[in-house]
Amino acid sequence: MVKDRLYGKTLNELIAVAKRLRMPGFAAKQIADWLYKKEISTIDEMTNLSKKMREVLIADYELGLSPPVNVQESSDGTKKYLFKVLNDKYIETAYIPDDDRATICVSTQAGCKMGCIFCMTGKQGFQGNLSSNEILNQFRSMPEFSRLTNMVFMGMGEPLDNLQELLKSLEILTSEWGYGWSPTRITVSTVGLKASIGEFLQNSRCHLAVSLHSPFDEERRMLMPIQRTNSVKEVLDIIREFDFNSQRRVSFEYILFKGLNDTPAHVKELARILNGIKCRINIIRFHRIPGSEFGSPDMAETIRFKEALNAKDILTTIRASRGEDIQAACGLLSTLEQNRKEEK
Repeated sequence: MVKDRLYGKTLNELIAVAKRLRMPGFAAKQIADWLYKKEISTIDEMTNLSKKMREVLIADYELGLSPPVNVQESSDGTKKYLFKVLNDKYIETAYIPDDDRATICVSTQAGCKMGCIFCMTGKQGFQGNLSSNEILNQFRSMPEFSRLTNMVFMGMGEPLDNLQELLKSLEILTSEWGYGWSPTRITVSTVGLKASIGEFLQNSRCHLAVSLHSPFDEERRMLMPIQRTNSVKEVLDIIREFDFNSQRRVSFEYILFKGLNDTPAHVKELARILNGIKCRINIIRFHRIPGSEFGSPDMAETIRFKEALNAKDILTTIRASRGEDIQAACGLLSTLEQNRKEEK
């Protein structure tokens, strides 16, 4: 018998579980407390539930935590963990320490259907949406769990293409009955799905990061096929409808490709399309993937591009490259593992 997993359920879902099992009304809050505020490994450790209630739970449910199956560690302290999901697929989760910060980069899907030509995850194709259990298990089962200060949904997959499980995960992370994290510690990255971005902005107070990579329609369409049906203009129009105050940030991710999207014309057009939006641009240096024709400009060129944007009054930063010696580009480690499994 395959048991349902308790970990990753919202309080309302736990209330439904308690009601179905004819438990007292207060039991759901007690279960949530054990799941999200105490580091237990079995249902039997929920000691303020009666033995009978625990037995009833164990008959139909399991806790639902699973450790990573592999890890690679970089010389800079970055670690990339491999988790098994959806029975026989693999996802990656990154741990990125930086002085007094420790960031986890989580995945929301196995593979991805967006098809960005510079992304190794996209080359896997879409293999399935992760449940809130599988999303949050990356967080809870990371050995560095207790050190984590920030979370970014920038791993494998498109978070807004798995919107309901994403929102459940964010609810558990930020609710008083859950982990109680401030939404300002969490950033959700998206290629820009117009059907979901408004709902995300309405139902979450977490930061938003939009993968931009070019301000020009034809060029972005070549890099990111999603531009055909979800244009930058449409996404920016939705963003303009929301008030991003000092407690909530919108940023634009911009992978810099040498000789492609790093010209003065790109700076000018970025300033035009982002006019009136209080935002920042994060410049990312390209991590080469197998078979890619793209390259990354050197640091001097990257700094010049950043300074040109700053001169246009767009706050621009360069994201530090991390983990370059451990298959840094997202999707490489899981692709290797999937290929090894298929060769057996």
